[in-house]
Formats: sequence, structure tokens, C-alpha cells
Amino acid sequence: MMQITDWDILRNLLLAARWTILLSLIAFAGGATAGLLLTFLRISRRRSLIWMTRIYIELFQGTPLLMQLFLAFFGLGLLGIDISPWGAAAWALTLFSSAFLSDIWRGCVESVPKGQWEAARCLGLGYVQIMRYVILPQALRVAIPPTVGFSVQIVKGTALASIIGFVELTKAGTMLNNATFQPFKVFAIVAVIYFLLCYPLSKASQYLERKLNVARKHS
Repeated sequence: MMQITDWDILRNLLLAARWTILLSLIAFAGGATAGLLLTFLRISRRRSLIWMTRIYIELFQGTPLLMQLFLAFFGLGLLGIDISPWGAAAWALTLFSSAFLSDIWRGCVESVPKGQWEAARCLGLGYVQIMRYVILPQALRVAIPPTVGFSVQIVKGTALASIIGFVELTKAGTMLNNATFQPFKVFAIVAVIYFLLCYPLSKASQYLERKLNVARKHS
């Protein structure tokens, strides 16, 4: 019987952590792109677009990420669409992230005082110019801290992808535990790796919040 050493456990968990990082990056990039589009649709003046985005956001915010992963993997499979655990996890996390990022950014845009909109219109600026030169630069300062903070939730959310068979950090920990029967050691290392991934993001969010001094500037 092959002996699994502590180094083997650590090495395999670190190798699996790269898939956690990659999945997080894809979910964040995809979610940010879709979320930005949803934000513009949500703040548009067309009621049909506003209602469509509102239903989308409520749907993905109101259902557990685990259910979304099941539907993306097993649901599409039942419809005859062959999708890998990797693809299903990437799609589900991207859609999940876009709903939350869109809501965060909409709130940031709406936090800009209405007087700024009115003053820009008085200067004869069009909608695109107002967004580009007046609203978005101010909203961006407000949006950075919560956006970085939400990225922590994405990293931790990737752990649920293990349910559909995607071998990331949590799944690798489960497999190593089944092979070694050392749950405390294995999952303690898993927890430490997650902490090392999330802690810098949490500190960055706190630092940016202090640096941009969002609360005072908008009080």
C-alpha cells in the first residue's frame, strides 16, 4: 500500500488550489463583464429592460448557488447539452457573480447626488458624456471596496463546485481524506489555503475603503 506523506497532501492541495484560483478569476471576469452590462440596462430609462434585469438579478440572488450549480450541470445534461463540471461551474459562478456585482454597481451609480446629473444636463452633456465624465468616475471610487470584498465570496463559493465533481481545493481535500483517513490534518490545511487566498482580498477591501474614505466623502 502506498504511503501518503504530509508533503504529498500539501503538494496535491496546492496543485488543486490553482484550479480554485483560475475558477475564481474566470467567475470574477465573466461576472464583471455581464454585471456591467446589467448595470447599464438597469439604470436605463426603458421599463422593459429594467424589469428584465430585475427578474434576472432576483432569480440568481434568491436561489442558492448550489442549486444553480446543479441546474447548470445536471439540468443542461437532461436537455441533451453535454457540459463538463468545469464548464458548469464556470457558467454558474459567472451568472451568480454578475447578479451581485450588478446590484453593487447600480447602488454606487445611484449614490451619486442627483444634483450632479442635473448640473451635467445644464452644461449640455449627453447621456454617454454624463456617464463617462461625471457619474462613473465618482461611482468607481465607491464601487471598488465592495467589489474587492465580494471577490472573497467568489473564492469561497468555488468550494461548492466540488459537489458536481469539479476537482478544486475542497474536492481534493475530500479525496485525500478518503485516502488517508486524517480529516483534521487535511481539512485544516485546506482551511489555511482558503484563508491565505481570502485574507489579502479582505485586507485590500478594508485598505481601499479607508484610502478612498468613501463614507466621509459621501456624508
